[in-house]
Amino acid sequence: MPVSDIYPRTFDEDVSLDRTTNSCPECDGRITADSTERTCEDCGLVVRERQIDRGPEWGSYNEDTQRRTGAPLTASRHDRGLSTKIGYQSDSKGLSTRKRRQLSRLRREHSRGRCETKADRNLMHGFTEIRRIAGALGLGDSIRDQACSLFRTAQSESLLRGRSIEGIAAACVYAVARCNGLPRTLEEVASVARVEEDRIQSGYKTLNVELGLPTKPMTPSEFVPRLASNLDVPDRLQRRALELAHDAERAGVTNGVQPSGFAAACLYVAGQRSKWLTQREVAAAADTSTATVRNHRERLGALAE
Repeated sequence: MPVSDIYPRTFDEDVSLDRTTNSCPECDGRITADSTERTCEDCGLVVRERQIDRGPEWGSYNEDTQRRTGAPLTASRHDRGLSTKIGYQSDSKGLSTRKRRQLSRLRREHSRGRCETKADRNLMHGFTEIRRIAGALGLGDSIRDQACSLFRTAQSESLLRGRSIEGIAAACVYAVARCNGLPRTLEEVASVARVEEDRIQSGYKTLNVELGLPTKPMTPSEFVPRLASNLDVPDRLQRRALELAHDAERAGVTNGVQPSGFAAACLYVAGQRSKWLTQREVAAAADTSTATVRNHRERLGALAE
């Protein structure tokens, strides 16, 4: 029987590997298949080659998000990352001066055409500021995307009118960090933002009241691990500081106090016997004063008694 009758020439690659198709037409040997061809293990006959790969070029663990081409959608772009961009690559070095000028004009018009309305321009400006602040604070992509989604919601609710875009963007980063329980203070966000701290605080209050954010009060125990990592203290001192912070929280001593300053006091008290830390060191790490550390140390001493 001719080989063409057993293996007809077709573009359909979804042929089941049954007993007939798995045997060699020359020696009845076993056929193995890889990504490019099918060969016989015994005689080496190439039965079929250059198979078509019908799988996706990009995929993820979630089958619903598979795409044939292109990158996945992202919430950190005003157009969800679907628009193109004319870059500055080395391929244009061989072009004439006239072509380069034409390419520059096309790049300028293409950049202008990405934002059709003023709302799109505000989104692009706000998302750029959010990405910059999140990167400076070392926050993850999930926090960045949530902050961008919060900024988009704030714009749709007309909360940007009369307020600074940079202030609302920084407030979105701070609000998302609070909602996720990340130990980031308002002073830390203001140190990398391009607006004053009072504008960020005003924007955060507006977001919290108008949108009903699920924010929780920050506790000193949330700041202890980060301060301990910055000060490079031993694990036993960190565990002791966490125990002090939890005891103070259960006793209600931490109500109305600065969480980072109280966490610094817990670390100082934990390492006071071994003289591992000084008040100046823990105060500098928590961005507070030594007087605050001493006051909280007295509260911890009264709690121990």
